[in-house]
Amino acid sequence: MNAALDTPFLLGMMRLHEAPDLHAPARLADWIEARLDAGLDWFDHADIYGDTRGEALFGAALRARPGLAARVRVVTKASIVTPERDASPLRVKHYDSSPAYLGRAIEAALQRLGVERLDHFLLHRPSPLMDAEATGRALDDAITAGKIGAAGVSNFLPAQWQRLQAAMHQRLSVHQLQLSLDHTQPLFDGSYDALVGDGLVPLAWSPLGGGRVCSGVAGALLERLAAERGATPAGLALAWLRALPGRPRPVIGSLRAERIATLQADAALELDRPSWYALLEAARGHEVA
Repeated sequence: MNAALDTPFLLGMMRLHEAPDLHAPARLADWIEARLDAGLDWFDHADIYGDTRGEALFGAALRARPGLAARVRVVTKASIVTPERDASPLRVKHYDSSPAYLGRAIEAALQRLGVERLDHFLLHRPSPLMDAEATGRALDDAITAGKIGAAGVSNFLPAQWQRLQAAMHQRLSVHQLQLSLDHTQPLFDGSYDALVGDGLVPLAWSPLGGGRVCSGVAGALLERLAAERGATPAGLALAWLRALPGRPRPVIGSLRAERIATLQADAALELDRPSWYALLEAARGHEVA
């Protein structure tokens, strides 16, 4: 396990801009400090969350409470250019992993978040136009300069991250991918095996499938198995993920303190092999071959 990511889950900030009760810097600083005091210090951001507003709100809270910035651990992502941020007359959504764009994105994220270093900086989406050598040099240089602690990728296919890795001196650190009982494809198309084999730490986005894992046949089984263990169905669904080789770190989207505390209390759950496969079968609708 990567000791730097020794956490039951990361706190996803994708909905922070939609939570007005946390927008006051002092209020959000209280919320962050409470999570840190509970042992949760990893926060997952991206520049497109709220069109940079999520990072800006988080940074304002850190500036309002001196000392917090040194305690938080930050993951952020860039490379998606939304139509609103496209400076061309076409106003088209696209991906940009050019050195110039990434350099500006890193500097802007550091300024918005108010931290001295981005612990992990990820390319949010792979671009068919990526010049792997140039992008790799830019990421290596950012690590050498101390602006980012490590570089990683998100939503990449194995050949895409391997091409980038081959152009770099530093090792890619993490891969953030969609993975849950509701989305098991990476476990069967070779991509999950590839990331574990390449030493990337898996970060699972949408680990509860937007709530879908707790519905239908799989949801009913989660309810029953969770009740037997004195846990919550959501906590058991995250335990299903953590049972995998590489021990994926879920990125949870809830900002509710009670919900976070419950998921943290369930973080020690372990699943036996038959229960793991029973949940897989229920989610996929058929037994394994």
